[in-house]
Amino acid sequence: MKTFFCYQTFRFIWLTKPLGRHLHKHHQLWTPLTLADLEAIQRCERSLPKNFNFAADVLEEWSQKEKTGERTANPALWWVNGKGEEVKWSFRELSSLSQKAANVLTKTCGLQRGERVALILPRIPEWWLLTVACIRTGTVFIPGTIQLTAKDILYRLRASKAKCIVASEEVAPAVESIALECPDLRTKLLVSSQSRNGWLSFQELFQLASEEHSCVETGSEEPMAIYFTSGTTSFPKMAQHSQSSLSIGSILCGRYWLDLKSSDIIWNVSDTGWVKAAIGSLFSSWMCGACVFVHQMVQFDTDNFLDTLTTYPITTLCSPPTTYRMLVQKDLKRYKFKSLRHCSTGGEPLNPEVLEQWRAQTGLELYEGYGQTEVGVICANWKGQEIKPGSMGKGMLPNDVQIIDENGNVLPPGKEGEIALRLKPTRPFCFFSEYVDNPEKTTATIRGDFYVTGDRAVMDSDGYFWFVGRADDVIISSGYRIGPFEVESALTEHPAVAESAVVSSPDQIRGEVVKAFVVLAAPFKSYDPEKLTLELQDHVKKTTAPYKYPRKVEFVQELPKTITGKIKRHVLRNQEWGRT
Repeated sequence: MKTFFCYQTFRFIWLTKPLGRHLHKHHQLWTPLTLADLEAIQRCERSLPKNFNFAADVLEEWSQKEKTGERTANPALWWVNGKGEEVKWSFRELSSLSQKAANVLTKTCGLQRGERVALILPRIPEWWLLTVACIRTGTVFIPGTIQLTAKDILYRLRASKAKCIVASEEVAPAVESIALECPDLRTKLLVSSQSRNGWLSFQELFQLASEEHSCVETGSEEPMAIYFTSGTTSFPKMAQHSQSSLSIGSILCGRYWLDLKSSDIIWNVSDTGWVKAAIGSLFSSWMCGACVFVHQMVQFDTDNFLDTLTTYPITTLCSPPTTYRMLVQKDLKRYKFKSLRHCSTGGEPLNPEVLEQWRAQTGLELYEGYGQTEVGVICANWKGQEIKPGSMGKGMLPNDVQIIDENGNVLPPGKEGEIALRLKPTRPFCFFSEYVDNPEKTTATIRGDFYVTGDRAVMDSDGYFWFVGRADDVIISSGYRIGPFEVESALTEHPAVAESAVVSSPDQIRGEVVKAFVVLAAPFKSYDPEKLTLELQDHVKKTTAPYKYPRKVEFVQELPKTITGKIKRHVLRNQEWGRT
């Protein structure tokens, strides 16, 4: 990826205008909003200001601290691709470059404040640059993984009414195949060193763009991002976050769960399509002034991963349990992690034995956290807190986390129920705003005085939470959330499938995987089951995002006779996990 190497000529172009920080009339008349203020806001020691913009109120402050020498010489972003190419940007460079990118979005693409931009890019520097540019301009960014198929992209563009899509070469053909079916789509912006008919070239436009841009003064509760999150009985919902919910709402996560300081270099292994990338590789890290390390690493490779940890001065690692399960199978004592001091994990439950093996081989603890797209980090183990193997830790501020029953009553320690967060008397600002265009789903998340997460757990007498499972049917495999309805819908499009039910199945490496129970249509019942399994798996990969395909397929004569698909899945899942 050489797209950005021509941009290094801008490494010495510094800001010549006054910093675009906002002043807030909230506690003191016209006083600057400092990083200490932001932490006090998340602690609920200070109320949310009327206006907030992460680019102006946080990134510009770190840019100023670099200028005065208050911040160390670490870059803000350090990107490598494993082929000898790398990009390093300071906060001052990020500020200058993001202003140029903001001008591409507004002046060339004609995007207005509040309009939506689909952002489907791999782990390349432009993802960070354009995300910051969207924040600067007040446009709402909609991240997506490059594994999305044409059908997935079509659904997202139609549902969101996005005016622009920013995509890489990998995604461009899929976008072209459905673009004419998206009446709201005005602009296609290609991030590539190659040109393509019908697309604007980000690289060419960026080179010509002005580096003077006035950051929009956004409201704290104004929309900033939309994430599509998998459901159980329908296609993904649009969870909308405000300018403050993911940004200010991530500062304590960075400070305590990730244990970050401005001198740290954090490698958070997350796909750019997931909210964990925004929280761990952008907001919480840059709130703390830390350096975000990125390895493009198209496909996970254990040896490459370990070589990266030994080669670069990475101090902080955050990766899903699947990664650690694979790493502990190696002889880790042969590797010297000279700088690594803090390791965290989340996205799926962590096996206690993996924690013990990691500690035994590296001498480092694994700090597990738990959260979701709608809320961010909910529970976590943090530095200085006792770790109980198998526990997700304690509730994180400002969340009042409880276990409740089906009537919204708080359950005592030791009783299993749903994980819930108290909404009254005040709804925490770090929550998502709503499921866009879906008030029924938004309302369904509220039970009495609580927001319900859809997960079941037990809280012990010390306030530690122990994950039990999903209250619904969502499958969490290697940190990916997969809605069974989407997989079932893909399967039914194949002529061999008369009926199907999709559930989670235990897996030693991934925690759980997708399993499909399939009733075959009459003409296909004599087919070779192994060949048909491969055909169905390939069909799902082509119909929806490849990570959703069923790794296990079982052909059955019939499925349980129940009223709803949810009950049917519940019966099969209990059978699969041996809980009957």
